[in-house]
Amino acid sequence: MASPPAESSPYSEFQAELSEIHRHKWLTSEREGRDIGFEQALTEWAAHHRQSWRQARNLKLKAEK
Repeated sequence: MASPPAESSPYSEFQAELSEIHRHKWLTSEREGRDIGFEQALTEWAAHHRQSWRQARNLKLKAEK
């Protein structure tokens, strides 16, 4: 995945989150041997991964400035 730009826009943030949700969907679907669907992937990712992903992303963006 490409590095985020140092100056992030709402659209680029949305795209980055969407990419992570699709990644979660693919990995979980592979592990479970079935397509879990986008809605389940979104719900799980938001509940279990979004906060830590956002913290790590914000640290990375600050470091790039």
